[in-house]
Amino acid sequence: MTTYTALPIGSSTLEELRTADDAGRPCVPYTATESGAPLRCCLRGAEAGERIALVSYAPLRRWAAETWARPGAYDEQGPVFIHAEECEGPAEDRSGYPFSRAGALRTVRRYDAEGRIVGGRLLEIPADEKRGFDAALAEAFADPEVALVHVRAVEYGCFHFEVRPNGAGR
Repeated sequence: MTTYTALPIGSSTLEELRTADDAGRPCVPYTATESGAPLRCCLRGAEAGERIALVSYAPLRRWAAETWARPGAYDEQGPVFIHAEECEGPAEDRSGYPFSRAGALRTVRRYDAEGRIVGGRLLEIPADEKRGFDAALAEAFADPEVALVHVRAVEYGCFHFEVRPNGAGR
């Protein structure tokens, strides 16, 4: 069990992304030929043979639409993998944080209620992955200005998951 909840992309957003992505391009499903693509719909790696799609996603823009925030220039979009068809979402019994492996680099980016970046940090995931993420997220949410945290891969800048304070979900 983790202290904070990693949130997948919401089901209504996934429905939209499976038609057209946040860059306005149509979804183009394909069959995964190998395992491992990080699926943001169910927060696990894809298995070979699964139908998936790589789409452009703007997580801050989507959150801002829910909250009336105005992120302005901080609005970013980038590539994420999703199942091409509806899936069951994250497993109920999953443990740890998704897409986590010791030694990998992540940014833990903090946003205020308006959607502006108010800080962040680089996290080299330690051997005790859960403890490393818990500490980085506790540090982020210790700042009362922080309304939302995005965890991204450093190598590609890809959005991995979102965390909201006090377990606030979608």
